[in-house]
Amino acid sequence: LPGKYNAYNAAAAATAAQALGIKGDAIEHGIESLKTLSGRLQEVSTGKPYKVVIDYAHTPDGLRKVLIAVRELCSGNVWLVFGACGDRDRIKRPQMGEIAAHLADKIIVTDEESYSEDPAEIRAAVIEGINSIKGASKKLTEIPDRKAAIDYALKNAKKGDLILITGLGHEQIRIEDGKKIPWNDADVVQNLLNKR
Repeated sequence: LPGKYNAYNAAAAATAAQALGIKGDAIEHGIESLKTLSGRLQEVSTGKPYKVVIDYAHTPDGLRKVLIAVRELCSGNVWLVFGACGDRDRIKRPQMGEIAAHLADKIIVTDEESYSEDPAEIRAAVIEGINSIKGASKKLTEIPDRKAAIDYALKNAKKGDLILITGLGHEQIRIEDGKKIPWNDADVVQNLLNKR
């Protein structure tokens, strides 16, 4: 499990288990048996000289933590492909934009799940947060179509880079304009790479 926060979580779990009287060998075996969850810091096999990671992060705190975690996993630029969800938490959109501006090297703002909201307004709120950080607009590309946004990152990432795609994680559908659309970010990445 990559990321310092996973190490901290494992240490906290081990401490709690020890306090409950669980033997050290059982704790060690339990931690060694942990498996990654689909859509949580999920690395997609690409065969490319860069990495692609999918994560469900959809809150400011989640986005901050995953961006810090993936920085440890690459030697190049961190690309962030993300958006925000419609019909909820409007205040978090510019906050997430600010976090992206501080912690990502390349930012592609795209659509996530708009529900009944205008996706352009959702993107505008995220971009407002990005543009509030001096110089961050130079990092920004806006591509409304999520598949095209992912493809842009895949085509432009270089050796040592890492592409982080957030918001949908393990989801198998997206809700756009009230309609359910089959969707999975990891499958989209694989399909785009298979066409090359």
